Amino acid sequence: MDDWQSKVTMLGVGVAAFFGVVGLLLLLADRAPKTGREKFQLLFFMGPASLLLLVGLVYPSLKTLMYSFQNSDGSQWVGLRNYKWMFTQDDILIVLRNTGIWILVTPLAATAIGLLYAILIDRKRGEVVAKTLLFMPMAISFVGAGIIWKFVYEYRSPNKDQIGLLPQIMKWLGFDIKGGAMLMNAPLNTFLLIVVMVWIWAGFAMVVLSAAIKAIPTDIIEAARLDGVSSWQMFWRITLPSVRPSVIVVYMTITIGVLKVFDIVRTMTQGFHETSVVAYEMYFQAFQGNEYGHGAALAVALFVLVLPIVGFQVHQMRRQRQEAR
Repeated sequence: MDDWQSKVTMLGVGVAAFFGVVGLLLLLADRAPKTGREKFQLLFFMGPASLLLLVGLVYPSLKTLMYSFQNSDGSQWVGLRNYKWMFTQDDILIVLRNTGIWILVTPLAATAIGLLYAILIDRKRGEVVAKTLLFMPMAISFVGAGIIWKFVYEYRSPNKDQIGLLPQIMKWLGFDIKGGAMLMNAPLNTFLLIVVMVWIWAGFAMVVLSAAIKAIPTDIIEAARLDGVSSWQMFWRITLPSVRPSVIVVYMTITIGVLKVFDIVRTMTQGFHETSVVAYEMYFQAFQGNEYGHGAALAVALFVLVLPIVGFQVHQMRRQRQEAR
């Protein structure tokens, strides 16, 4: 009991000291000269955030880079051996292939579905309800979505009623589903996992692109209709060029989310049957296989994959600022 009370007392003293220091710094900033006060306030507000970034992001990143050149327990340097392992092991090459498939298919499919849906329901009766239905999966966690779709794909032997929605529909349609455990058949299982990701992100794409479509000036749309353009011409010459910046933002955002995909793979297949991706394999190598060097090398590879996307995004933002001026 005394130990618990002492911990509470120390916590109270710490909190009081923290607010006391904050109050003192604000008082000093208020009495400082204007230019000095502005510099002090900048340091005061940026300092904690910079410190947290340094401790929580920069330092772990450097440590991970260092571990990628060491052996499994970090006892000796091995140079580029971990990277050589990453590009020579058949299992890891499958992981890289799967990650490439995710990157190519998921952002394109989610963005295209979101854009098509936004165009079809724009200014239609029941638009709010239609948007809500597509956006609802965004409110579900990736783990929850994985569990839901695992039941959708669940397979039982042919002589039993299927509890999985998709196998039962295939059985009704007369397809031979003998040995049809869908999540065990590669590479079909990878695309089935991608469906879950598209299901989640399509609502995000629809909301953003619907807002961009509504921002198109009505004068342009009316002038195009008076000129007699078809719906296809309206899409390619008016709608798509007008929402192009939003399409790029949505596409890049989904791509970054795809590179970090972990929960869906972990929940539905645990990376078995050739479904693992870089983010999951990084965790598996480091925390289940105790191969910290391999896990760190995969983490560095993931970081390298993200860099061009971030760079392109920054370039687009600068371009938009220049065009706005």
